[in-house]
Order: sequence, then C-alpha cells, then structure tokens
Amino acid sequence: MTHPLAEQAAATISRGIGRRGFAQAVAGLVAGVGVVGTAACSSSGERSGPETSSGRSGSGGPILQPGTETRPGDHYLSSEPDQVLWGYVPTVESQSVLRMASGQTVTTDTVSHEGILEDQGRNPVEYFGSHGVAESDVLQDAVNIASGYSRTPRNFDVDGPHVVTGPILVEGAQPGDVLKIETVEAVPRVPYGVVSSRHGKGALGLSADKLPPAGIGLDEVMPPPATDGRVTKDPTKYGNVSTFTAVEDGHGVMPFGDAAVRFPLRPFMGMMGVAYASAPGLTSPNANSIPPTLGGGNIDIGLLGPGSTFYLPVFADGALFYVGDPHMAMGDGEVAFTAMEGALRGTFRLTVCKQGSADAPSVAYMYPFAENQDSWIPIGLSDPDGAANGQGSELNIAMRRAVVNALNFLERDRGMDRATAYAYLSAAANFSVSQVVDKTVGVHAQISKSHFA
Repeated sequence: MTHPLAEQAAATISRGIGRRGFAQAVAGLVAGVGVVGTAACSSSGERSGPETSSGRSGSGGPILQPGTETRPGDHYLSSEPDQVLWGYVPTVESQSVLRMASGQTVTTDTVSHEGILEDQGRNPVEYFGSHGVAESDVLQDAVNIASGYSRTPRNFDVDGPHVVTGPILVEGAQPGDVLKIETVEAVPRVPYGVVSSRHGKGALGLSADKLPPAGIGLDEVMPPPATDGRVTKDPTKYGNVSTFTAVEDGHGVMPFGDAAVRFPLRPFMGMMGVAYASAPGLTSPNANSIPPTLGGGNIDIGLLGPGSTFYLPVFADGALFYVGDPHMAMGDGEVAFTAMEGALRGTFRLTVCKQGSADAPSVAYMYPFAENQDSWIPIGLSDPDGAANGQGSELNIAMRRAVVNALNFLERDRGMDRATAYAYLSAAANFSVSQVVDKTVGVHAQISKSHFA
C-alpha cells in the first residue's frame, strides 16, 4: 500500500534534484575539503579507470551505486554481504577485507540500516517504494545485504542494527599506537533518509520492566505504550515509527500536516572504530555494534564530518578500522533513537601515530579524542568497555570523564596548570550530550582553538 506521504515525498525528491542535481545540492556540505584524487578504484583496492553511474534519479541527479562515479581514495571498499557485519563490529581476531599503508586514503560506500531492518520488512525496494522512491534509486548494495546477508544469523531483538564495513588493516599499526582518522569527504549516496523511533529505545523509551524512565510519566513515553506490539515477536508488528525524510537543496524535509520542517544536512559517520574486544565468534555481546567503546565505534558525535580528525587507541595489529552508521544529519543527544540515517560515500585518510611522536594528542593513546578546524573535542563515555560486565548508562559518569580528559589534554598538551585549566573549562568550554540512546551514553566537549592562538 502506498504511504500517504509518498507522493509528497517523491515530489520533494524530484523538485530538489531537478533544480540543481542531487550532487550539486549536497556539494556545499563538503565545501573547503580538497578532493584527494579523481581516479576510481576497484573493491579490492586496486585503482581503475573512472566509471559512470547507470542509476539516475528521475530528474537526472546521480544515485551513487556501488563502484560508480568518482571514488577519490587510494583504495575503494564497497559494502557487499561478504565484507560487512550486520549488528556487530570486528574483534581483534577478525580478518581484514582490505590492506593499506599508513597515510593513504580509502573511499568506502557505506550502507544505512534504515530501510533494510526487519521491522521495516527487510526489503528496501518495497520500503522505499512505498515512499515514492523508484526501484532504480534504491542502492543495490542495500538490496544485496537485505536479501543475501548470511555471515551471522539475525536476531532483531538482540543484534545491533548497523551495517559495519571492514575491517581495514593499516600497515604498521600495533597495540599502544593511535590511529588518526581524517574524514576527507562524506557525500550522500541517495536523496533521502530515515529517522526511527522504536519501542523501548530512545530518550523517552519504555523501560525493560514496562515502566516509564525516571522523570516522566507513562503518558509521556515515546512511542506511546498503547502502540507497542513487541509481544507478537513479529518485528513488522512492533509498532515502531520510521519517518521518511526527503532531501531538497541540501536540506532534510519532514512534512507534517499541510506544512513541512526543513533543516540543513550535516553528513558524518556515526560509527568509526578500531577492533577493541577479544571475543569468540562474530556475535559475542562484547562485539555488539550499539555501544561505543575505547575503540570508538558507535560514537555518534555530529562534529566528526569532513575536515575533522578522530583519534583512537589501537588494540590489534593493523588497527582493523571499520566504518558504518552513516548519518545525513543529527542533533546532539539523538533523542528519538536514530539520526537522519542515510547512506554516505566516505573518504578517510588513515595514519598510524607512534608513542612519543607528538602526532596525536596524549589523551588519544588511552581514550577516543577528536578535533576539527575550530575545536579540540575531548570525549567521555559512561561505560567504555562496551557490554563487558554489564552496561552503564549514567550520563554524569560520561560528563565527568569528558571533563577529566579535557583537563588532561590542557595540562599535558597545552601546558596549563590543572587548576587554571579547570577554571577555563568552566568559563569558556562547552560540554554537550553526544547521544543518550546507545546504552553507553556520551558527552563531548568543545575547546575553542582560537582561545589559544
């Protein structure tokens, strides 16, 4: 059955693409970030000649199907069923799907889980078609994963939702090093995304004992408890809410009633990580894709778009970098449970930083750390060991760790005495909730570089 907003969504996509072309509409999102190169690459990492996409939207803008259009990295990695994990991240025992030298770049076609999940029918052609998207505008790798993924069994109620691409072995990386991850580009592959709210999830989700979370009443739970169909054990009947969001002129467009709300896209990878857990098999709870860890993963910090640098301590030979959970836009907190999820083509420079080299902030040898052009970004997590020994979701703990990591950075890397650094943070730094929906919650700080010029 056609979704009641399908015609409006299709018109929005067509209108947005028809004015300038989809690629032009999102070009401003990566303005100022240099393109590494123009030669395309094969999925094995070997360079090849440029190709032209055969998949086009109805109004002429390119849909970035796997292996098509410009892939600027030194290597290229697609997201086919045999080189992704669905719901889990690589462990230190994982085998790499690509090998690259430190300092090289890799372009990766990531796939969003939204539109392929079990509660949406696990059929992206049908799901997106119900919202006015032509079959030719649905990504083929999403179709392949939805229909052909078999590396691990899928349990919607237990597994993470994310499609995780990798891992990539970076030559020379050893435990005790830092992997420096520079996001060069993050380009939307399609002119649409999805924001989902699921029962028992999100800032206002019903607790496991069927009570409202502390501080709100049962009538304030979202989605409303009366629509909770999880007792059926059929995900398509759970009553979860997914909001299809079209892209027009670089903005997400959400209709409501006779109006619509528009907000700018801000593409970034919600998940960038290195192998952290040592776990048997591919589906250990310690490797679930939902909680972020000391190895990064589902960190969900909206500042980590093009032009940003993310530093992660290394725990395995080769680092074993992975990526996923592509976001087109996300507000701090990610309160409903997901961001505006949508497939991205990301290009990353991966560089190994050795102890004593001063190539990475000192904090990064022990804890995730980030920066962009304007700010240093210390990070705090409520439970950085993932699912090991239970799961802590205390926001105050994440806040305190972010403050301590900020203090350590200012003292060790900027030469401030600790008392002055503490006073400075209180006077001039901003601490924001990264997300409250990934079991392990996060806080990140922004320390303005201009204050130290």
